[in-house]
Amino acid sequence: MALRACGLIIFRRHLIPKMDNSTIQFLLLQASDGIHHWTPPKGHVDPGENDLETALRETWEEAGIEAGQLTIIEGFRKELNYVARGKPKTVIYWLAEVKDCNVEIRLSHEHQAYRWLGLEEACQLAQFKEMKAAFQEGHQFLCSTAS
Repeated sequence: MALRACGLIIFRRHLIPKMDNSTIQFLLLQASDGIHHWTPPKGHVDPGENDLETALRETWEEAGIEAGQLTIIEGFRKELNYVARGKPKTVIYWLAEVKDCNVEIRLSHEHQAYRWLGLEEACQLAQFKEMKAAFQEGHQFLCSTAS
């Protein structure tokens, strides 16, 4: 059975919302271990949690952002399936916008750095094609809907 994890693709917008979608920036966290890869906050589902509860808890633990500081974007849910450390893994992501674009990020010991990046830069840092596709689809969704 595949390992299951959930997370949030967190973004912020500068300037006037809905007027210039190039102002969308995604939050990426750099892992402290392994290849120091960059991903949105995510983690394994704990017993008794649903997927979205996991995503919100992991965002709090890894980035210090509370659920009340976020708006979950309705209608977007992306499932990634890949092999990690020799085992199949499924990760579910939702889009979430920070209510304050200057929100303080407080990293856990699991991460050593964070960056807010536009789509192209986020895709370059993401390394894995599945994560790049998730950013591209999320950005396209945001540009095509009035949120």
